[in-house]
Amino acid sequence: MKKKYLVILLAATLGLSSCSPFQVKSDYAATANFSNYKTYKLRIDDLNLNDIDKDRVLNEVSKQLQMKGLKVSNNPDLIVNLKANHKQIRDIQSTSPFGMFGGFGYGGFGFGINRTFTSNYNRGALVIDLIDANSQKLVWQGIGSGISVDSPRAKQKQIPEIVGEIMANYPPNMKK
Repeated sequence: MKKKYLVILLAATLGLSSCSPFQVKSDYAATANFSNYKTYKLRIDDLNLNDIDKDRVLNEVSKQLQMKGLKVSNNPDLIVNLKANHKQIRDIQSTSPFGMFGGFGYGGFGFGINRTFTSNYNRGALVIDLIDANSQKLVWQGIGSGISVDSPRAKQKQIPEIVGEIMANYPPNMKK
């Protein structure tokens, strides 16, 4: 009996942990030999963030690349170009009329209230481009969106999470 509850608890935990608030995708050049890439250098020309968020992104990207065995170099195999953007989202929610309904035959009477609520918020996205330093061609790109830009506390937690999810797809699984 205890095993049954343990299995249910484990399944529920795995199901909840696999849900992510982010949308992450990646693409890569099929001709690139990812085993040749051992070093990297960060390029932040297009990283339009405040200094706090910029440090969070740079530190986390470096951490993820180093966990994958890459090292920082002034003469790199890969140039890591980082971009960030955000867009304003307008969320409109409407409630259906509710109330008492009734009547005789096909007729009826009733009342209802329809309410509409709107909210505006900003959602951010992060793009990580890996460029072959010799050919200057893009060999891998990871994109993640869904960061809560308006909440400093959320960004503090979400930036490492989204970078981790994006970089989980590097190097790409080349098996066919």
